[in-house]
Amino acid sequence: MGKTITEKIFSMASGKDVKSGEYVFAKIDRAMIHDITGPLAVKAFREIAGENGKVWDSSKIIMAFDHQAPADSVVAAENQKMLRIFAGEQNILNYDIKEGIAHQIMVEKGHVLPGMLVVGADSHTCMYGALGAFSTGIGSTDMGAVFALGKLWFKVPETIRFEVNGTLPHRVYSKDIVLKIIGMIGADGANYKAAEFAGTTIEKMEMSQRFTITNMAIEMGAKTGIIEPDAETERYLRNIGVEGKLEDWEWLRSDEDSDYFRRIELDVSDLEPQVALPHSVDNVKPVSEVEGIKADQVFIGSCTNGRYGDLKIAAEILEGEQVASGTRLIVIPASRSIYMKALREGLIDTFVDAGAVVEFPSCGPCMGGSFGLIAGGETSISTSNRNFIGRQGSPEGRVYLVSPATAAATAIYGQITDPRKV
Repeated sequence: MGKTITEKIFSMASGKDVKSGEYVFAKIDRAMIHDITGPLAVKAFREIAGENGKVWDSSKIIMAFDHQAPADSVVAAENQKMLRIFAGEQNILNYDIKEGIAHQIMVEKGHVLPGMLVVGADSHTCMYGALGAFSTGIGSTDMGAVFALGKLWFKVPETIRFEVNGTLPHRVYSKDIVLKIIGMIGADGANYKAAEFAGTTIEKMEMSQRFTITNMAIEMGAKTGIIEPDAETERYLRNIGVEGKLEDWEWLRSDEDSDYFRRIELDVSDLEPQVALPHSVDNVKPVSEVEGIKADQVFIGSCTNGRYGDLKIAAEILEGEQVASGTRLIVIPASRSIYMKALREGLIDTFVDAGAVVEFPSCGPCMGGSFGLIAGGETSISTSNRNFIGRQGSPEGRVYLVSPATAAATAIYGQITDPRKV
């Protein structure tokens, strides 16, 4: 019986031939913390290694501040101060508040390569799997152990393979695909599984769109989302300047006779734009069933849909239009480089001219802990990845998840709108 890409990565990381269901003590290639989870990870590390202990390999640890950046409270400022001191003492690369959302930084700065085993103290670390790595979120205490040892225990997950085929209709995107899948199998439909995405639709998809799909694997309970590396992966990596590393890394693919836990097929040829209704990501309906719901706020951004391609999709719809009276539009690029590209190419002008508020790269209202929150009774139409109670502010608020195209169309009309009609 052949091996999945996940089994192959864990075999490499543990130094032995392993299959799903086995427990391994695996070497970590990269570890990431941010301003929310970092303090607890440092505390756990100190308890393991002592006040003067050194991390196992500072070159493999990345730090960034994005959830409360710039600091929005004295507590946040104190936490960031502590992390800056720790990074300096340990010689850890700290992007601080300068570069944007940690997940986007990890991929666009070349910290993740195919075949790597990557952990992050954030559940959406699974996004990096679009590059053919096994990346997963872990708790801050586990991260403290990684800092000390460079290894962590895992149960090698079984794999669900999603075969996505067909040509996407006009203004239907990868966000619609992943929302459809989550709605099909449920929020717990892939618990502790590796969600492997394949098929002709995925093969034709640019990396920006792939990141959206793997980012949301956790929303169906998956341990990671993963896509086999291919020509698009190589194009992306060369474009961000890692040419010298490509030939040195093993490009892994699942064997044809792999033992999958389950195979699920989806034809997207007739797929409508999808909407996840409050208060669960798997409460998904086609846009035609929810059109007309009033939008108090529209948010375009986050690690799910804050990339340049997402902003361009939204800007093309908003060009020459105005945000509806009574609706506010917040746009947040995922990273500084994306912000600068959007600025150079006039996308920021388009957003501001339309009446949007454009913020510097950060998580913004996505986790309900920073600016752009909604009040009780208000509705947010968001391109982010979660719509739980209180996720973007008041627990009496409502959050609907959509693609950038649906978000932009909604901003124009002030109510959930099918982008194909604009």
